[in-house]
Amino acid sequence: MAGETRKVIVLTGASGGIGQALVREIAREGVYFALIARDEDRLRPLLDELRQKGADGEIRAIDLRDRAPLHAYLKDLDHRQAIDLVIANAGVTAGLGPNRSREADADSDRQIDVNYRGVVNTVTGAVDFMQQRRHGQIVLISSLAGMRALPDMPSYSASKAAVIAYGHSLRGWLKPFGVSVTIICPGFVTSPMSARHKGAKPFEVSAERAARWMHRAIMKKKAFYAFPFLLATGIRLQNLLPPSIGDLFMGGFDAEIEQDPRYRDQDKS
Repeated sequence: MAGETRKVIVLTGASGGIGQALVREIAREGVYFALIARDEDRLRPLLDELRQKGADGEIRAIDLRDRAPLHAYLKDLDHRQAIDLVIANAGVTAGLGPNRSREADADSDRQIDVNYRGVVNTVTGAVDFMQQRRHGQIVLISSLAGMRALPDMPSYSASKAAVIAYGHSLRGWLKPFGVSVTIICPGFVTSPMSARHKGAKPFEVSAERAARWMHRAIMKKKAFYAFPFLLATGIRLQNLLPPSIGDLFMGGFDAEIEQDPRYRDQDKS
């Protein structure tokens, strides 16, 4: 509205566990959310909830793999009210097939398309406006699996590693234009996605606690933030070892990833 100053935040994957927790953590008077997910029905209760906290916003059902409608929406949004912050949070997960057979082609394609291309589509839909204004912040949600690949999750790990590399490149490009880039690598966070991970989940934290830590890193405009600290530090140290030795530590992370029910029928067809 005219004369009103507020922070406009685009958040993808808003219907997921981390996405919802981030909205609840950040929502306050003066914040306007553009919540994006595939299922608009799951976004409506969240929109009501953030409004009760004094924030405001809108919701859009968009598949991030569809670049054209996503870019059209972000262009329209920025025309109506300038985007201050983009949080590219959407992601999907899957693992090896039965008896540790290779990943299903549909699972691999989907993780690459959503986890990496979806991030790129989100960023490229808003970055021109930020660059021209010389103002804004981009937050990319990756994973500790992007820092050290999990043996049972090849495509997931690769897609999250790609997000990290993309974020480092963005930061170097955009810094002279006054646009900051923050890469966040969570470990295991309690959520429906995490519940499908049947295996060890060391130092798992609640979505609410993760959201607090992530919000703090966003506010401080940290270049890179990985948590929980002990697990992230262990990964950094492990990456200094020769690969043959570092691989020995990964045996304790064997896991089976249950099929995502949102895509079960789609994959059958």
